[in-house]
Amino acid sequence: MSGTVGLEAELKRATEFPNLHVVHHPLVRHKLTHLRAKETPTPYWRPLIREIALLIGYEITRKLDLRASRIETPITAMDAPVLAGLPPAIVPILRAGLGMAEGLVDLMPMAPIGHIGLYRDHATNLPVEYYVRLPEAKNRLFILVDPMLATGNSASYAVDVLNRHGIGDDNIRFMALVTAPEGMRVFNEKHASVQVWAAALDERLNEKAYIVPGLGDAGDRLFGTL
Repeated sequence: MSGTVGLEAELKRATEFPNLHVVHHPLVRHKLTHLRAKETPTPYWRPLIREIALLIGYEITRKLDLRASRIETPITAMDAPVLAGLPPAIVPILRAGLGMAEGLVDLMPMAPIGHIGLYRDHATNLPVEYYVRLPEAKNRLFILVDPMLATGNSASYAVDVLNRHGIGDDNIRFMALVTAPEGMRVFNEKHASVQVWAAALDERLNEKAYIVPGLGDAGDRLFGTL
């Protein structure tokens, strides 16, 4: 079976959003299928979301700057590449972002971790802030993490929070599992220069503002509170 099965419509939708990078690696798509499946229980869901976050994180960090560092191998001295500057900061949006943040920590154990606490008011679909704690902002890339970019309101608000703390859009990346066209449009009204990475751009939102086909409530599936 071709590695592009089921991608034609998604690729067409994605052309609307030049700042959206959908990771079509076969392992990402395979793991996402199991995350979507309603019969996948929480004990299997947790490692899957961690693993897929690591794979997407690999793509987000592909262009990090390097510098030469003098080291000694068991054989000889050499100039070897290491990351230049401060490591990126990982900032999950609570609570659902915590599972994906673990995958990024596996990839970058030296990365500091911040947290932004938001919940969605189901009457208005607007975010409500209840907690913010961030690492030092100067000269650092920040990776915001939330499995769902649905309405785009929480994602846009989280970027606003970073902006308030002196972090410009050029130093922010956003990582999601699945996104919706409606949410990307809302997000890009204010933050079109923020690059977004995801495993899928799904079809649409339903009347309850859930992504279709989506994967359900990521927080409930991660924490077993269904």
